[in-house]
Amino acid sequence: MWQQQELRLAPRSRGFHLITDEVVEGLPGLREVATGLLHLQLLHTSASLTLNENADPDVRHDLDAFLRRLVPGDLPYFRHTLEGPDDMPAHVCASLLGTQLSLAVQGGRLVLGTWQGIWLGEHRDHGGTRRLMATLHGE
Repeated sequence: MWQQQELRLAPRSRGFHLITDEVVEGLPGLREVATGLLHLQLLHTSASLTLNENADPDVRHDLDAFLRRLVPGDLPYFRHTLEGPDDMPAHVCASLLGTQLSLAVQGGRLVLGTWQGIWLGEHRDHGGTRRLMATLHGE
């Protein structure tokens, strides 16, 4: 079985946001898969996907704080500035973290560790709606 569909994520503020429930709710066919894989591809270059801590929101805060310090928006050597001072740093963060995840599916559920969740990293101050292509394969 193969299924592919686009999920739309509402605009969010800059930072990291737990989206596991939105992904699962947006994929009703997931419940039918006994064994398989879910591939998620974010269709943007200034946001990211990552798998990390799903319980303590301080982890999301701390990762955002670290990335803002690692890639500040006022680096004088950035040339790509037409879309604002937050755009090039957002591209760097998206490249560092990535825009894709592949997750195992078992018994109609995502196989996640006890404290794991899917995060959207919004690296723009006003990133807007984000699109996520979900490809589900299994039996």
